[in-house]
Amino acid sequence: MDDLDRNILALLSQDARMSVAVLSRRLKVARSTLQARLERLETSGVIAGYTLRLGEQGRIAHIRATVLLTIEPRSQAGILARLKAMAQVERIHTTSGRVDFLLQLATRSTAELDDTLDRIGGIEGVRSSESLIHLSTKLDRAV
Repeated sequence: MDDLDRNILALLSQDARMSVAVLSRRLKVARSTLQARLERLETSGVIAGYTLRLGEQGRIAHIRATVLLTIEPRSQAGILARLKAMAQVERIHTTSGRVDFLLQLATRSTAELDDTLDRIGGIEGVRSSESLIHLSTKLDRAV
């Protein structure tokens, strides 16, 4: 990956809907060159897809929480399968340190959050959980 590839990615991370024509003008490269670069970035897996990222106003109807899970040894596969089946679980990260999983949840109400936390705590192999409810976002650099 060279500077042109990095510049393409930087512009697309700001606006994934930017057209090839606009990208090529901003980067001062031929449209055919830009199209070839995009195809190479897509086929190599550097660009996995184009998506919509909601701003704070778009996410306002959701209550978000981070859940730290400690699990029994050798129970990861079964727990992952159960967590993936829950629509409220947006992200699952494995971690190093005192916890095994870091989950990000999004629910429409505190009652739904409470129910989701109960279901997570009831999964066989979950030793303990700690929930952190998100209050406000002060910085979001995630792409």
